[in-house]
Amino acid sequence: MSENEETISRRWWKEAVVYQIYPRSFQDSNGDGIGDIPGIISRLDYLKGLGIDVVWLSPHYDSPNADNGYDIRDYRKVMAEFGTMADFDALLAGLKARGMRLIVDLVVNHSSDEHVWFVESRKSKDNLYRDYYIWRPGRGEGPPNDWRSYFSGSAWTLDPTTGEYYLHLFADKQPDLNWENDKLRAEVYDLMRFWLDKGVDGFRMDVIPMISKEQTFPDYPPEHREHTEYYHAVGPRLHEFLQEMNREVLSEYDVMTVGEAFGVTPEQTPDLVDERRGELNMIFNFDAVRLCHDGFRYRPWTLPELKAVYSRLKESTGPHCWNTIFLSNHDNARLVSSFGDEAEPWRVPSAKLLATMLMTLHGTPFIYQGDELAMTNYPFTSVEQYDDIAVRNAWKAEVLTGRVPAADFLQGMARTSRDHARTPMQWSAAPNGGFTTAGKAWLAVNPNYSEINAETALADPSSVYHHYAKLADLRRAHPALVYGDFVDLAPAHPHLFAYTRALGDEALLVLLNFSRETIDVELPAGIEVGEQLLGNLAKSSESNRLAGWEARVHRYSR
Repeated sequence: MSENEETISRRWWKEAVVYQIYPRSFQDSNGDGIGDIPGIISRLDYLKGLGIDVVWLSPHYDSPNADNGYDIRDYRKVMAEFGTMADFDALLAGLKARGMRLIVDLVVNHSSDEHVWFVESRKSKDNLYRDYYIWRPGRGEGPPNDWRSYFSGSAWTLDPTTGEYYLHLFADKQPDLNWENDKLRAEVYDLMRFWLDKGVDGFRMDVIPMISKEQTFPDYPPEHREHTEYYHAVGPRLHEFLQEMNREVLSEYDVMTVGEAFGVTPEQTPDLVDERRGELNMIFNFDAVRLCHDGFRYRPWTLPELKAVYSRLKESTGPHCWNTIFLSNHDNARLVSSFGDEAEPWRVPSAKLLATMLMTLHGTPFIYQGDELAMTNYPFTSVEQYDDIAVRNAWKAEVLTGRVPAADFLQGMARTSRDHARTPMQWSAAPNGGFTTAGKAWLAVNPNYSEINAETALADPSSVYHHYAKLADLRRAHPALVYGDFVDLAPAHPHLFAYTRALGDEALLVLLNFSRETIDVELPAGIEVGEQLLGNLAKSSESNRLAGWEARVHRYSR
């Protein structure tokens, strides 16, 4: 038995395949153009057929929707557009009946400015809820410091009622909660218990590393002025707060926790996820998914860069840590458009290759809705077509001030905008892709829905959907794909990603060609390619060659 087998702990969430649902865009059941919970319920068999173990539901709470649900007005109430608490309970029951689990978003770095806590907090300096948020006097004629919002502009807004500024690292309608306040933390733990006692199986925690702020509120140090996420993600009491959360709430339930950890480096990851520390199970590290971002611009990436991210994560995390594997979500452009090849005839094989990689690397795989159909970026051409507050605010801050030419901005957003992932699911060739019977969906459906849709995919045994399902079965059948060691065999190769997953007597080899060209595969001495377990092409190439965008999983002898 290897050291890896001896020390690694078996957990259901390590073995799970997770599917993220963005409810506004998944399925509309009542014809108002907005996705809802009854719509999700109607598609549960579709998810079961895909091989999903856990559904992650993006925010379903009552919200004025300044940031599409990430500004929560009432943490114990379902958004009226999405349905009722009875609908939520039916969704949970429907998932459980099919052997699936549910995790929900926990958004507690900030609330909505319409939350009763903030409505009270801004009334006066001595209000009982004043200290639930972060209020500071200005500095001279301006805000308390130079902190910036991730949605453009200052992170401080002056409130005329009391003449003080409140902090918001995101939109001005998303004031940051004050985690220094014991009562606030107790409120958070109480609302967590509310959902866990309903039977929810855990949380995805929105920007959770940013909950602790340096209480002197200094200006940014020079090394963090460009990328402020590396400053905000390492607050002085972060680990104290997370350990308290675990001790007070999470340790009492058998749940999974995954933190959105923008700004956390691979080297800092064990501080959050080492199971001996009692904080989180996993985090989303952004080094891979953000390779193609340079601010609002698209950045050409290379395969060696991507491989280096996974190797760096492997080196930074030992047997007591666990990783997530994802390359898309509601905050990033479409998977096949960013990391594959959306041009025909390469869209389907490249989407299957990416699926093969996501489901065979070391960590829990997260699939974003529509990626199993190889949905592509929307052909946006004007700023008016975007819904995202980040795009609208950046347009005002960058383009309308003359700092960035409009054409450059739109070119960047056409590759990187979050709205690409938020266009409605394409269920069929019916109007609006079968997403809604309304004349118009809340956000435009990609015009390629007549060719790219679930109905077509389900009817085609060679579709991307069915490839994901086969990969889910393969992962369940081979523990090496979950718990096995990971070794990159060709880290410098510009097009080939070749790696092994080995556990005990089982040794598996994954071969991926990230290009349109046929390439020869040269493996290290001692590795003999054996039986092929899965491939993404109708006819696989010979063992030492890979056709364009070909992906294969083999046994190998050593």
